[in-house]
Amino acid sequence: MKGQINVKTENIFPVIKKFLYSDHEIFLREIVSNAVDASQKLKTLSSMGTFKGELGDLTIDVKVDKDKKTLTVIDKGIGMTKEEVEKYITQIAFSGAEEFLEKFKGKSDAEQNALIGHFGLGFFSAFMVSDQVEIKTKSYKPQAKAVHWTCDGDTEYSIEDGDKTDRGTEIIMHINDEGKDFLEENKVLELLRKYCKFMPVAIRFGKEKTWEDSETEKDKDGKPKRVEKEKDRIINDVEPLWKKKPSELKDEDYNKFYHELYPMNFDDPLFHIHLNVDYPFNLTGVLYFPKIKKNIDPTRDKIQLYCNQVFVTDSVEGVVPDYMMLLRGVLDSPDIPLNVSRSYLQSDSNVKKISSHIAKKVAEKLEEIYKNDKEEFIKKWDDLKVFIEYGMLCDEKFYERMKDVYQLKNIEGEFFSFDEYKKKIEPLQVDKDKRLVYLYAKDKDDQYAYIQAAKDKGYDVLLMDGILDSHFINFLEQKLSDCRFTRIDADVIDKLIPKDEKIPSKLSEEDTKKVKEMVEGVVDKEHFTVETESLEESSQPLTITQNEFMRRMKDMSEMGGNSMASLYGDMPQMYNLVVNTNHPIISELLACEDKDKQSNILLQLKDLALLSQGLLKGEALNNFISRSIKVIK
Repeated sequence: MKGQINVKTENIFPVIKKFLYSDHEIFLREIVSNAVDASQKLKTLSSMGTFKGELGDLTIDVKVDKDKKTLTVIDKGIGMTKEEVEKYITQIAFSGAEEFLEKFKGKSDAEQNALIGHFGLGFFSAFMVSDQVEIKTKSYKPQAKAVHWTCDGDTEYSIEDGDKTDRGTEIIMHINDEGKDFLEENKVLELLRKYCKFMPVAIRFGKEKTWEDSETEKDKDGKPKRVEKEKDRIINDVEPLWKKKPSELKDEDYNKFYHELYPMNFDDPLFHIHLNVDYPFNLTGVLYFPKIKKNIDPTRDKIQLYCNQVFVTDSVEGVVPDYMMLLRGVLDSPDIPLNVSRSYLQSDSNVKKISSHIAKKVAEKLEEIYKNDKEEFIKKWDDLKVFIEYGMLCDEKFYERMKDVYQLKNIEGEFFSFDEYKKKIEPLQVDKDKRLVYLYAKDKDDQYAYIQAAKDKGYDVLLMDGILDSHFINFLEQKLSDCRFTRIDADVIDKLIPKDEKIPSKLSEEDTKKVKEMVEGVVDKEHFTVETESLEESSQPLTITQNEFMRRMKDMSEMGGNSMASLYGDMPQMYNLVVNTNHPIISELLACEDKDKQSNILLQLKDLALLSQGLLKGEALNNFISRSIKVIK
């Protein structure tokens, strides 16, 4: 019997082919998902007593025949009668296609894809890669006849009695020239592993080689000989870890699953969170905190989103808060449709609830570890820090929960909560305006001299070397009352924490002016401003500092900071060269009557200051070395 699909638009097939899915490889996911649904429906009927026969082996088979140019998906599920084929294939699916076309004509791909799930169009995806699609099906109902349905990708189809003898459905796709890649075993295997590796019914595809102990052959030591054998390749785990009860699992199980998800990530995760929610939305999954490396690639090893164990996407923006995109793992929710766009995810109320719940559970896990095993938490702090800072910057609720567990780390490697650190540095590190001063360094080695000068004063220095610290310091100054953060090289040590007392200068105003002019004569004025200060004699004669505000703005602009920071991005790096007017060598410099000697001393002092900051390079460094050798001689 031939039939006409009841649609008014003759060119509906090419139009739907073009706009239904942006990615044609999705077709295999859709067809295999339908086979899984048919198998699970039969299981349900059996458990209810409606189906009284033997379930038998429900494994779904996927087969490629390059000679016939066919890709076939075979299930042993519920099957369909002739009436059901007419209803579910030629009426519902194709009328849904027409409604889709009429309602969304002229809309963008994203808008169309967002609502495909409402129209039952999964089966239709087969036509994106096929010249012809056949359905061979036989219902589980005892008296039902087999059915053979065929369509060549236009509005005509044929339906007749079939010769299929066993229960279930076969979808035979005659692959077109554009889709010839889908006749390659490696390509099909890749797609099955991508989209179907956790589907809840076993999926078989081809054979794979394995090594087993021989039952008859022995090696020279009398042990069973290892022999190569072929076995059916089952591509999926029907009961993935996130579907199991946490009480049944150990840390080793979670770590093993992590490495199955991300085989190229060789480090174990720091810890995991097992999610299981059934109200007011359904959500299961496992999230992992990976070890964060400085060269981490955010485009790799992303969180995977599933719908009833069917892979949807690993672009989970909207489902997971932005600051948690560094997490890894799996989320599974039937409340998120298979065919989604980013705009859909951002507007859906269930998705927003899921996002908030994930943020809450992650915060609870961090608090739990901190309270129950603070030592272990601190041990992992360097890996957790960037994630927690990012969350505190982005989410006020997350900040409120994390502010009591956040750790400040000093140069000695000691850790403190905000309250603990405040008690440690009071009252010594309080300036004349009664503000607490948090001194920090970015690099222990490069800033060693500045750190040592601070320690000699009895000051404590924090290590703030994280990639987000430039932004986070500004944030903390707004959140913590009566405090400021100052990098250790932002000023000379006597001025880092300004006190009321001032050290008198040993030089007259005239001599001070003369020294300043001498130093200005040997520096690059585009990058250096010369200042004079009366400091302790033990302080360096010349010290390079960098204005805290200006340096912070440049740091933030390099990281894509706010509009204010971006104004400073193209400005040249500026430094202060501070002359200590109380240092004996400065007095000697002024008193020196040998102009050549005076010039060499001045250049040497300037270059030593540059060298201490890694700013002496190229020709200037070569000249310094030559001059130093002459001094030694």
